[in-house]
Amino acid sequence: MKLLRYGPIGLEKPAALDAEGIIRDLSSIVTDIAGTTLSRNSLEKLTKIDLSSLPAVPSDVRIGPCVGSVGNFVAVGLNYIDHALETNAPIPEEPVLFNKHTSCISGPNDPICLLKDSEKTDWEVEIAFVIGEPAYHVREEDALSVIAGFCVCHDVSERAFQIERGGQWTKGKSGPTFGPLGPWLVTPDEIGDVQNLDLWLDVNGQRMQTGSTSKMIFPIATLVSYISRFMRLMPGDVITTGTPPGVGLGMKPPVFLKAGDVVELGIDGLGRQRQIVTAFGARDHQET
Repeated sequence: MKLLRYGPIGLEKPAALDAEGIIRDLSSIVTDIAGTTLSRNSLEKLTKIDLSSLPAVPSDVRIGPCVGSVGNFVAVGLNYIDHALETNAPIPEEPVLFNKHTSCISGPNDPICLLKDSEKTDWEVEIAFVIGEPAYHVREEDALSVIAGFCVCHDVSERAFQIERGGQWTKGKSGPTFGPLGPWLVTPDEIGDVQNLDLWLDVNGQRMQTGSTSKMIFPIATLVSYISRFMRLMPGDVITTGTPPGVGLGMKPPVFLKAGDVVELGIDGLGRQRQIVTAFGARDHQET
């Protein structure tokens, strides 16, 4: 299934995309695409629903982040060798983990709002996955069974805050609108080989990033098992898995986003996003 959430910021409703590409409202079935709705049992019940019997949603509706009530937003850094090299970082021997604050989550086509005093806002296309079952010390061979679905994530990053201000990366990764998710949460049965999907990102129509999940240093099953050694992952938690080469920081000279830029990105089978970059104060930094 392709699950999604639609409607105004903070008032999103659950929905699914049918085989004809029509958005169908799931409000009569579930309250949200969140929490226990993401369990194996719940998703199995949803697959048995005749989506054509549910109300159609106008095609021009705002699409919100594909998962709601996220408790933890974990990110993996430097998970593609070429990206580590382009940023002059050592190849990690273990996954590099950091957190994005959940208030950064936004819809796939919502604007990216530059932060006050930001200087080096960068782009990163990534594949993210959403946890569907509680997971603690999960074996790698069982790891994919706790995943409810996969989605496109734009890990927007303010490099000056991330790298030059000391402390943790979180401060450069957590600005409002710095975590667009969606458009869809795609269940694993629709994916095929998740470690063989193409990723891409354009800025103002120019291709910046091209990559494949086959080039990950630590594949998704490894990440689930590894992360679950240090924390109990809960339904609705989001883990985004790193970006391929082509970020602005790695260019010579570096190139960063500015107000008016248009960023488009996507992943095979998971859909695409489009964001317009806006200056600080041009749009309220609302919670999503």
